[in-house]
Amino acid sequence: MIHGLLWLPLLVAFLLLTALGWLERRRQNLFRIWAKGAELSKLDSSGAAKVKDGKLTWTSFEAGNFSEQGTFEITKLELIELMALTSGDAPLTEESQGRCRLRLIGGGTEMDVPFTDAERARSWMEQLMTKSRCDL
Repeated sequence: MIHGLLWLPLLVAFLLLTALGWLERRRQNLFRIWAKGAELSKLDSSGAAKVKDGKLTWTSFEAGNFSEQGTFEITKLELIELMALTSGDAPLTEESQGRCRLRLIGGGTEMDVPFTDAERARSWMEQLMTKSRCDL
């Protein structure tokens, strides 16, 4: 009986890890379907984003589905800034890593797209500016 009680926490941990793995796999499969045909896409813990047909769309994962948070037309893009996620309007330095957001400015509007990784956000900045110049 004592040996069985010792294995019980391991069984619970195994079931919990299995359930979390299943949820992540489901999220990735939903992302593949959502991002099909996109020119540029990303999935991280802050959400998903894709560029398709000249529009940048980003979502968050809620209740087993992607819920759209906003869209931005790439042709109207004038400026992209890399901003800190939590400290208001502080721009991110080149050495900074971690969670951040891209501020998209153009057409009289400003929108923020969250990112988990600053390196990925920097590469998206370059690619979005290249796309906006090509689409003009």
